[in-house]
Order: sequence, then C-alpha cells, then structure tokens
Amino acid sequence: MKQNNINDIRNIGIIAHIDAGKTTVTERILYYTGRSHKIGEVHDGEAVMDWMADEQERGITITSAVTTCSWDGREIHIIDTPGHVDFTIEVERSLRVLDSAIGVFCAVGGVEPQSETVWRQADKYQVPKMAFVNKLDRVGADFFGTVDMMRERLDANPLILALPAGAEDEFNGVIDLVAMEQISWDDDSLGATFTSGPIASEYEQLAIEYREKLLETISEFDDTIMEAYLSESPITGTQLIDAVRKATIDLDLVPVLCGSALRNKGIQPLLDAIVRYLPSPAEVPPIVGIHPDTGEDVACPARTTAPLAALLFKVSMMEGRKLSFARIYSGRLSAGSDVFNASRNKKEKISRILRMHANKRERVDHADAGDIVGVVGLKDSSTGETLCDQQHPVILENIELFEPVMSVAVEPKTRGDQEKLDQVLEKFLAEDPTLRVRQDEDTGQTILSGMGELHLEVITSRMQREFNTRVNVGKPQVVYRETIESEATATAVFDREIAGQHHYGQVTLRLLPLERGAGNRFRSEIPPDTIPELFIPAIEKGVLESFESGALMGYPVVDIEAVLVDGACKESMGTELAYTVSASMACKDGLAKAGPYLLDPFMAVEVYVPEPFMGDVIGDLNARSGKVESIEPRLGVQVIRATVPLARMFGYSTALRSATQGRGTFSMQFYRFDRK
Repeated sequence: MKQNNINDIRNIGIIAHIDAGKTTVTERILYYTGRSHKIGEVHDGEAVMDWMADEQERGITITSAVTTCSWDGREIHIIDTPGHVDFTIEVERSLRVLDSAIGVFCAVGGVEPQSETVWRQADKYQVPKMAFVNKLDRVGADFFGTVDMMRERLDANPLILALPAGAEDEFNGVIDLVAMEQISWDDDSLGATFTSGPIASEYEQLAIEYREKLLETISEFDDTIMEAYLSESPITGTQLIDAVRKATIDLDLVPVLCGSALRNKGIQPLLDAIVRYLPSPAEVPPIVGIHPDTGEDVACPARTTAPLAALLFKVSMMEGRKLSFARIYSGRLSAGSDVFNASRNKKEKISRILRMHANKRERVDHADAGDIVGVVGLKDSSTGETLCDQQHPVILENIELFEPVMSVAVEPKTRGDQEKLDQVLEKFLAEDPTLRVRQDEDTGQTILSGMGELHLEVITSRMQREFNTRVNVGKPQVVYRETIESEATATAVFDREIAGQHHYGQVTLRLLPLERGAGNRFRSEIPPDTIPELFIPAIEKGVLESFESGALMGYPVVDIEAVLVDGACKESMGTELAYTVSASMACKDGLAKAGPYLLDPFMAVEVYVPEPFMGDVIGDLNARSGKVESIEPRLGVQVIRATVPLARMFGYSTALRSATQGRGTFSMQFYRFDRK
C-alpha cells in the first residue's frame, strides 16, 4: 500500500439530520473517486455505506461506516454517520476522532433538529466544518433560506462559495464564486463528466453580488485579501483559496457549497473543497492526553516518529469476530506488534490491521499518524480506550456516553436460545456503549435499555436476523428516575458476627432534595472522633450504591444530597463492611420517608405540520401532557416546538400521520428528567 504524506490526508465526517442525504452524498463521492464502480442508492437498499440488512430495509444509516478514497492526490478517510437521534452515540464517537466535518442540509427542510444536535457535537470537539446544501432540485428548495437558518440556529458564520444555477425543476448546475464560472453536469455519464464555462447572463448579476460578499467577508480574516480588496487590486484564486482554508481551520468561517446528490450534481466541487479547505491531521492542534501515573498533560504530535497514541472509538462484531476501529494520533501501529492499553493497564497484541471500506477490508502491514483503521486481535480493549507505547503511556480523553431512556423485556423462546442470548448480548454491549442489560429479579426477564424505540427495535431485529436468536419482546417501557420531595433523617445499625468476626457500624444520615440536574452528593458533618476517618469512604460507597435503586419502583435516584450527621463505633468491631451496609440501610430508610416520587424523561419534540391541521396537532400534544413552547412558520409548514413526557409519545408517528393525512412529520430528542 502506498503511504501518503500526512499533509495529504483528510479525515472527514458526513453529519446531518435524518434524510438530508448524507449517505447519498457519500455514495457519489465513492463513485466519482473511483472507489465504487456503480452508484448505490439508499432507496433501492444498495448503498455501499448502509451494508447492514436493517439499514437496507429501513433506508436509514444505523451504524457509522468508515471508508477511504482518493481525490487529486489526497487520501480521504470518510465516516458516514447516522442522522436518527437514537444513534447519536455513533456521531459523538466519530466526531471525537475526526479532523473536520461536512454538514449536509436539505434545501427544503433547512436546519432541522438533529442537524443542530450534530453541529453542536462538532462544536464541542472544535472540528472545522463545511456545509453542503443538498436537494436543490426539490419543490420548495430555498438555498438562501437554509444559509440564513445556519446563521440563526447554529451561530455559524457561513461563507457562500457556490450558488445554484436555477432551482427546483430548473436546477441545472452550480456557479463557482472562486473561479467565477458555471459548472454543468452530463446526465448521460451519471454526473461523472461536467463542463465549466462562462456564467449565464441571467445569473451574472447575482454571481457578481455574492463574489463581492465573499471577498468582503474573507477580508475580515486575512490582511492580504483586505489590502487587495481596499486597493481594488486583482485577487488570485490561490490567494483566495489560502485565505478561506485558514479561516475554515481557525473555525472563523464555514464554507457553503450546494448541489443535488441524487441528481449527481455538485459533488466534484465538494471534493475539491474538501482537499482545498479542510485540514490535514498535521494542521489541527495536537491532541493532549494525560500520563496515567503522574496525571501530567502529554501532547501527541501528528508524527510517525513520535510514540504511539491511538484511540479506540468503536467496536464492531463482524462475522463473529471483534473488530476495533482506531484513530492513530501519533506514532506507528504495526501488525504483529505488542501495544499497551493505558486505560486498563494491560498489554494487547495487534494481529491484523485493516483499511476499511464499509464492511469490506484490505490488509495492511502498518498504519501511521492520521490514519483511521480497523484492528483485529484486541481481547480486552473497548470503546474510548487508548493504545500506546508502554514506555510512553498516555490516556486520551474518553468519549462522552448517553444514558438510556427506554427499555424492553426479552425472553428466549427455548433453552438453546437462552445460551445464545447471553453470548449475543455480550457482543452487543461491547459494540454499543448506550445499550444496558439487567436481569429483573422479580420476573427473571432480561431487560434491555436503549436510546429509543428504533434503537431497541434494531437491536432485537439484529438478534434474530444476524445471530438467529429467537426471542419474545415485550412492549417498550420508559426508564424513569426517582427523587425525594422533602428532607428526612434515618439511622441504621449493623451488628452481626460473620465467619467468627464481629462487625459493627452505626450511621445517621440526613437526605435533602436538590434542584433538577444537580446530581447526587455526599458530605460528612460529624466530629472527627465520632467515626474513624478511614470508614468515611465506606459510608459514601454504601450511600451511592443505595442510590442506584430507589424506594418506589427501583429506578436510579437522582438530585439528592446525603449528609452524614451522626454515628457510633465500637472499638475493634468497626469494619468497612459494617459501615457500608449500615449506610445503605439508613439511606434506603431515609428515601422511603422523604416523599419519593418519579421523574419522567421529557422529550424536546418538533412537529412539522401544514397550517390546516395545526389545531388537531396542538390538541393532541396537549392531550399527551405536552407543553407547546413555540410555533413558527417555515417554508409552507408550521413548526411546533413542545416538551412531552416520553411515556406519552409511543405510537405518535401513526397518530400524527392520521391527523395530518400523512403530511405531518416530527423529530424528538431527550430534553431532561422532570416531574410530570
């Protein structure tokens, strides 16, 4: 395999709301770069990047897929991410390891809710971004409206580099404002061939106006352009490209391009822009980790000669084998070599390194700084952990995970399925950090908890389809939290002889409710001689463990402060076990006395509904205990924003379709836990 210079590598992610056209854009990129020999369409279930059976059947992306292609001598690593809120973790862990992102926006829907979510995730990791306004051939397409929404909703500073030539049915090409020429595509070649020429007279004035705005905006961030602009000197294409590149990498501007991926228009200029304006791994600030022993900061420069530092951002089970995806930040990873997992303090062996193309792969001998590869042979390592050189240990920042909000019960149909189920769930848990599994002690059922109805539906479908594990699935149940209404004090004594040793501990706790979102806290107010200091951590452990299961229905308890106010100790009988158990007993007693109540998960819901059906939709939201926050008109529909308890949102898509003659759509994402 030819080894590219690190400056010729681009690590990009395609991010957007569901159905904005991310996978369609990616499929065109693969076709025009020669990586694929035919265009796979999402609606036909033939997209290369949507390789899972559930993805092809549902026409959506469920798991982020990695691929590599080349354009203009540059190697581009692409991660195509899901757009559905249930699979947000896939976006989170992809953005954690990427150097830049392309936000795809539907020209009709504009900036939709999940677009905002993924954009904020990219902002959190300070990832340089570009925007591609897609679907300009659709009825109701509004390029300039979408750009305005980027300003309002994303706090972005868009820089328009291309204009659409025509709109809706008459969309026929793109006007390049850097080269000041019009680009048209040949439909017979599936958009592989295109011609550049003078701008048509009907678009000339608009192009001049927006070229002027382009120069005016970029001159604010580049002194050379500013001087040339003010003195009315000619500005070369190279000067302009360099200035846009710097402003993009510095997160000052977001270049905006446009096209229609499904109609094969606008993809080659997008590829040119990826190469021109997005950073190589060497142009982003070096990632900083911490030394596992000293806690000091350790910089990991993007150089092959530096010590190895690689982050495992995803684990996948492919054909029954564990495949780990790694982003190499510094150093070299070689097949057959030993590496050190600093997160677990364990040695691992790399048996094979794979260059990925969705679910296909190509073996390579080594991978260098800047590469994103698949790794086979890791036994104990999992998502978010760091591989490094044992002589130069480092732990990179972990990936933020999300708490599940919905559960289903699964039961194996036969004894043989029970054995299979345990193995399959172990694989799913290694793959998906947002999935939780527990056994219900009362019913003996296995309870799966996940991010939403679709997430759990896909997991149970994959159990049966990929692993041939037959299960009965219960109706989805909401995952609640518990908290308390009032203050309460409780005392508990543990006084028992176990295996010939006497254990004694007495603890008095005061429990106080905290404001929503404050989390759980523990503090001690007892004089130093009441209970020996060495037993305080054991008491805290007992308290925090008891918060994992509430007094009402056994859900986790949140937003409570536990204060140790009194206790007692008998000389030579005090033990950690006694204080842990007595603290847990006191805590459970206090929770029962303090007026416990349930907190519902509330969802932020956006409903897109035509004007004639507004009354019915708002009435239905009110009937579901929803609170309408705002209503705003947008591109022929009204957008209703509301917060609704998740428990009342089951079956909402069917209800909305029947109330709006199939014309209403909605999206929702977790908002917070609160009292209904």
